[in-house]
Amino acid sequence: MSDKSALPDLPAGWTGGAPDADALFAMAEAALANMPAVFAPHIEGVVVAVEEFADDEMLASLDIEHPYELTGLYEGRPLTERSIDQSGGMPDRVTLYRIPILVEWIETGERLDTLVRHVLIHEIGHHFGFSDDDMHALEDMA
Repeated sequence: MSDKSALPDLPAGWTGGAPDADALFAMAEAALANMPAVFAPHIEGVVVAVEEFADDEMLASLDIEHPYELTGLYEGRPLTERSIDQSGGMPDRVTLYRIPILVEWIETGERLDTLVRHVLIHEIGHHFGFSDDDMHALEDMA
């Protein structure tokens, strides 16, 4: 019999099985809270959601054949493409896809919270209009 009190702090919703959407969301919130303060005002209105998979329509629009290939998605207009006269649009959104993230977690053996953080920061990078190199630098700072 194992002693659960000896385990590290685990996210809410984790029962020893695959973490649920609430657990992944808690990991994403923790990652956002640890972003450098300079970014906070610019990501304040970004909605973060966790879904099981991207739907077939979204996968087709991105030319992705298998739903396990998409772990996260940014939807919105990057800050670098905005103008001051724009208003009334939908809020920017980052969606984390739980099942593909869990599959990658199993395949890589990486810590799940680290993987969630990586996917989230990559998608937030799209919000800022960052290149992949910029996103790696941001992740190193977070």
